[in-house]
Amino acid sequence: SGVKILVNMTLCQVTVFLFALLPLSLNGQDPFAWLYGLQGQRYYSDSLQTNTNGGECPDECDCPPTFPIAMYCDGRGLTVMPTVPSHVKYLYLQNNGITAVPDSALNNATSLVWLMMHNNQLTSEAIGKKVRFGALEGLERFYLQHNNLTSIPPNLPRSLRDLRINHNRIEKVMFGMDNLTILYLHDNAVTDMSSSLQSLKSLTLLDISSNKLTKVPKELPEQLHQLYLDSNSIDSLPEDFLGHLTQLQYIRMAHNQLTDKGIPPNTFNVTGLVELDLSFNKLERIPLVSTTLQHLYLQANQIKEFTLGSFCSVVDVTSFSKLQTLRMDGNEISREDIPSEASLCLRQASSIEV
Repeated sequence: SGVKILVNMTLCQVTVFLFALLPLSLNGQDPFAWLYGLQGQRYYSDSLQTNTNGGECPDECDCPPTFPIAMYCDGRGLTVMPTVPSHVKYLYLQNNGITAVPDSALNNATSLVWLMMHNNQLTSEAIGKKVRFGALEGLERFYLQHNNLTSIPPNLPRSLRDLRINHNRIEKVMFGMDNLTILYLHDNAVTDMSSSLQSLKSLTLLDISSNKLTKVPKELPEQLHQLYLDSNSIDSLPEDFLGHLTQLQYIRMAHNQLTDKGIPPNTFNVTGLVELDLSFNKLERIPLVSTTLQHLYLQANQIKEFTLGSFCSVVDVTSFSKLQTLRMDGNEISREDIPSEASLCLRQASSIEV
């Protein structure tokens, strides 16, 4: 009988355990669905406003019990930052009218991993000089796009991997984050980056399009995979521009002032490059490119001749261009200017527009 009692007790314990799991797995629902699908919804139940870790959730925010380390304050019409409990890792403050970050705003928020503050009214002057960004040792994503910042907040933590600060009014930049892999800095007012990127040794994506640059930044990080420089005023490229950027696959430099004279020979004749966009510049010739390039955009230049040698130095069964897309519309050539040998050299091209 003692054995039966023990078995029954064990079965009861298992049953209680399974019922405890049921809310998490019912209908296959991911318990982390709050993170993706329930942001922005408003819940008024008292049980949702008190975190299971014992931290109080501000009345103006939501702290779902199924994802207690997240705090949703997005799109609430806030003008000031709410109090952040110390256990919160994912803080959503975007789409509000927040104008300032007080000195003590993040003192308790040392567990933050994501900090979303995009689409607010922040100014650099209203970010307290004593804000402890550096104390956020686990912060990985910091989104500040679409604010009114004129400089990048100081003392950002080295843990940062993804910084989005585009669509502001930033003129000068300085970085010290050697783990940063993604930097969105486009649509600002940067005129010169000098060697400010030198410390970003892990950077793989750099978008500094739509600024006021007149030259390519010096000492670009060697790990770059994507480089976007569109819509600046760059008229020339440095010697050995891509010499040390062996990982680079995507370059976009549309809407600049590039001329043939400003591009050193063989600049783009490098293996590994997948896409090159030089549209809306002042080129008169097709630059020499590698046979491994797959997508080339040259529309809206002043090109007067279709030079097949730019794509293939030799044409035979084993030697031909891997180009799939070639756009040359908006230049000073027509389809009749394409030599007949192009069908051999550009045999993989599915689209050629002139």
